[in-house]
This record gives sequence, C-alpha cells and structure tokens, in this order.
Amino acid sequence: MKSLIDVHVVLATPADLENWDELAEEAAERLNTILHLAYDLADEDIESSRLEKILHHIWENWHEDSYLLEIDDADLHDWVDHLLATWDDAEHDEDYEQNY
Repeated sequence: MKSLIDVHVVLATPADLENWDELAEEAAERLNTILHLAYDLADEDIESSRLEKILHHIWENWHEDSYLLEIDDADLHDWVDHLLATWDDAEHDEDYEQNY
C-alpha cells in the first residue's frame, strides 16, 4: 500500500547530486519533482515493494541524466504515467536487488 511508503526517504539533496556541480540544487529539486509525481500518481493500493522499485528506478535513471533539467513538466507527467502503466516488476527485480 502506498501509505506505507514515505517518499521523503528517497528525495534527493544537492549533496546527493554533486556531479551536477553548481546546478546540484536545481537538479535535486527536479528529481524530487519526478519522485513526488510518481508517488502522487500511483494507485493508493499499489504494493509497497512495487512502489519502492519504481522510485528506485526513477532515482537510478534520472540522477545523472543530462535531460533532467531540460524536460518540461508535461513530458515528465507523460513519462511517469507511462512508467506506472507499463511497469513490470520482473524486468526490474535484478537491478533493484543488486542495490539492496
């Protein structure tokens, strides 16, 4: 269930994104926007392990992505919608387990 996940635990800080140098604060805010969007759009009855994997996937795919600061809100919303609609745990289990 979504209510068992605290999205604030996975939010980025500028220190987490030091590779962005002087843009680290802006990058952290943008990554946090994506994480919040995924959390907010997820069904209330989503399995907590599934949501954790989705949030982990977002973090791993966006924290160094050069488009993080370029993508507009509408495209981000579409990306998150697509991710939630097409998510398959089996495709991401190995990546998630390697990091935990």
